[in-house]
Amino acid sequence: MSDAVSKELAEARWRKLRGFLRERGILRVEDLASELGVSAATVRRDLAALESSGELRRIHGGAVAPEGRVEEPLFDDKTSMAAQEKGRIAEAALKLIRPRDIVYLDGGSTVLALARLLTTQTQLTVVTNSLRVAQVFSSGGPRMILTGGECRLLSQTFVGPLTRAVLEQMHLDVAFMGTIGVSAEAGMTTTDPAEAFTKEQAMARASRTVLLADSSKFGKTSFVRFGIIKNLSTVISDKQMPPAERKAFQRAGVETILV
Repeated sequence: MSDAVSKELAEARWRKLRGFLRERGILRVEDLASELGVSAATVRRDLAALESSGELRRIHGGAVAPEGRVEEPLFDDKTSMAAQEKGRIAEAALKLIRPRDIVYLDGGSTVLALARLLTTQTQLTVVTNSLRVAQVFSSGGPRMILTGGECRLLSQTFVGPLTRAVLEQMHLDVAFMGTIGVSAEAGMTTTDPAEAFTKEQAMARASRTVLLADSSKFGKTSFVRFGIIKNLSTVISDKQMPPAERKAFQRAGVETILV
């Protein structure tokens, strides 16, 4: 292959990578190699080239926007990112649910993976603001209560002040939450104030709050904070969770489960 052709192909990949970064906020080498049809080594070289021009910042296993503020990808894009890690996190979360618990399921894609494991748990009561979770249980499964509220299409969730009318009546045994970004310093953050409002309402009414977040979420900050790490009982992540973040969570008394 000539140098000119090789350069043209690289520039075509870079255009795609820039588009992915705008849409998703987070890039993962494993996902990109599959989508672009190239090796992981090629993806890493491409990311290094874009980092050298200041267009992104590389992290373990991928890259983020250079300023470190994570924007929200489309929901279907989120479900395809770190899918294996999310599946393992969901399986670990399942072990924290007791028979007859009243469980809150947030609108995150990892929480959706947990919902798919609960379709035979008919003794549970699930409270959710997630349209996608409601679809999972639409043909059977746990008793389901929807929060109501304004439907936010990007996250496929019901959010905002109208959700309080239902949630303030509830006592939840455990709330499983997702996040756009999380760090020991900034806490849990998301992109939308109405989304943050409903997350806070659910967490305030739960005896236990469990954060489900793959390692790409750590050290990232989005627009609105909805809680600090001391609000959490447990965090479940994969084994690539940054060691500094893991130690900070443990110092704060948060049970940390890595899968």
